[in-house]
Amino acid sequence: MTFTLGMVGAGQFASHFATLFDKHPGISAVYATDVLPERAQQLVDELDLAGTFASFDDMLASPDVDAVAIFTQRWTHGPLVLQALQAGKHVYSAVPMATAQTEIESIIQAVQQTGLTYMMGETSQYNPATVFARKKYDDGAFGRVFYAEGDYVHDMDLGFYDAYKYSGGDDWKATASYPPMWYPTHAIGGVLGAVPRHATSVSCIGVHDDRGDGVFDTQVSMFDNDFSNMTALFELDGGGSMRINEFRRVGFPSYIRESRFRWFGTDGSFEQLVTNSVWQDRDGVTDVSDQIANRPTMDEDDPRLADVSPALRSSFVSGHAPVHDDLTGRLPAEFDFAPNGHEGSHQLLVDDFVTAVNDRVLPPVNAWQAARYTLPGLVAFESAKRNGERLTIPDQGDAPVAVGERLPAVDRVS
Repeated sequence: MTFTLGMVGAGQFASHFATLFDKHPGISAVYATDVLPERAQQLVDELDLAGTFASFDDMLASPDVDAVAIFTQRWTHGPLVLQALQAGKHVYSAVPMATAQTEIESIIQAVQQTGLTYMMGETSQYNPATVFARKKYDDGAFGRVFYAEGDYVHDMDLGFYDAYKYSGGDDWKATASYPPMWYPTHAIGGVLGAVPRHATSVSCIGVHDDRGDGVFDTQVSMFDNDFSNMTALFELDGGGSMRINEFRRVGFPSYIRESRFRWFGTDGSFEQLVTNSVWQDRDGVTDVSDQIANRPTMDEDDPRLADVSPALRSSFVSGHAPVHDDLTGRLPAEFDFAPNGHEGSHQLLVDDFVTAVNDRVLPPVNAWQAARYTLPGLVAFESAKRNGERLTIPDQGDAPVAVGERLPAVDRVS
């Protein structure tokens, strides 16, 4: 069984996933559309995809497209996802899920009403540290987890200026002020992807930016935001807490590791830095860095990369970590020579979505889980604007079935 897919947005990040979607045997054809038609055409030409659509509306109206993968600017995800679900398309969405609670609620309602697959592509679900901690949690090695930390530390000077210029056009500074806590899923998703809890309240402190370059400036920002660094303390259901850092002005080598995590339990703890990771219990400390480090699949001068574009070459070299070994056996043979990224997560996420659509089962980062990864950050931003006032975080509840189980049948009215 196969389905067809439309790529919505054909920018730099989308090309990594377009290659994987096109290689997966569960997808029969991949199309593209972009507000800049030349970008969609370039993506189709470079990867020999099925074709382009002039607009998102045209793609949704086409019977040739069964699902869409949304890789547009962050604040557009919610409305585009909802429109696609209402048009009868399955949806894969880049992070975040949305930028408003009402959008999140509407997406969950649409998934319930249509029975369609929605999945958010949160890379931390398969971050090696999260996979390691998830196994330890399932084995009971942590005991009761009472505190956890997740950091997404990505300095503006290390690639973000260029990314916003590429996506934002002449007014890129207005969009580069995107509130850090509106992009919380790489940190929150890593913590909660290992420990099945959810946030119930938050107090957040924001640092007002002082660079003076027109970024994170309320006079310029379309989001009325001048926080460049933010720290939030979340209360978790069942007791305990989670601290999340979202930093955009920081002396830190984010090109080595953007996200890092810690979990503390009554019986064991895990801590991660940039280049090393340790498991600790009352008996001592075990360095587990080698289990979490990604293994390169080939050298960058491998002759098989001769026809691969320079922009994609490093993603072909990126492999999986030893802790992924129990997961990679399900990947199709076509991925043996295919791009990867975000510490080995991309291939696994694509396979999750294809499996969910073709087998009609619930993916790990489904709409309910995506809400728990996204909504806490939106409330945290409001807390920071109120000088750290502790605010309640609404919860959308559990998914109606367990991950991997078939979704309830829905009677669709044409």
